[in-house]
Amino acid sequence: MSHLEARNLAFRYEDMEMQFDLAVERGAFLSVIGPSGAGKSTLLSLIGGFERPSSGQVLVDGHDITMLPPAKRPCTTLFQDHNLFAHLDVEQNVGLGMDPTLRLDSAQKDEVRQSLADVGLAGMERRLPGQLSGGERQRVAIARCLVRRRPILLLDEPFAAVGPGLRREMLDLVRALQARLGLTVIMVTHDPGDARHAGGRTAFVHAGRVVLVDETERVLTSAMPEVRAYLGS
Repeated sequence: MSHLEARNLAFRYEDMEMQFDLAVERGAFLSVIGPSGAGKSTLLSLIGGFERPSSGQVLVDGHDITMLPPAKRPCTTLFQDHNLFAHLDVEQNVGLGMDPTLRLDSAQKDEVRQSLADVGLAGMERRLPGQLSGGERQRVAIARCLVRRRPILLLDEPFAAVGPGLRREMLDLVRALQARLGLTVIMVTHDPGDARHAGGRTAFVHAGRVVLVDETERVLTSAMPEVRAYLGS
């Protein structure tokens, strides 16, 4: 049994009828690539609970979570817009992942500090987002995901706005955290280079369908016409 499964997951957006079938093993790293408008982010939103399918199921360890709101799902999502609050310090921004009221007990505060240490930000708890580099702000957003202690991490093009070097640095960080914490990671990216750098497996989405899932290098060298057209080769 797969850890996460999208089964006959149907969704309509404007004039596009989407239907997704996808199975992801526990502890896997899966990149999701495909043309703009193919449905990559919609698939992630359906898994995360931000969109509701017209039919089909989202299953985690065989349990149907299709009707659960995002906060009740065993997933946490990192978006491109990290939504750090400029007036809150780093520790408070991360603490929001545990309790929106920031009424944290000492054990929870220790967890926040540990998550910051995990992403290389120990000692920066009192800094404001405006005092951080772009990469450090990325790390704060990842730390906030970690404190939620959810086994599935969904990445919706979170590093699209940064340069290639920083993207690779962030991917390496996520990969290291995934291995240490046993996370299942699904990453939507517009850049096939991100998928290649991350390794693992890749799903190719075309016209609202998952049309290919395989080891990343096999997907990127596939002879499938849709893949070749997308890659421009």
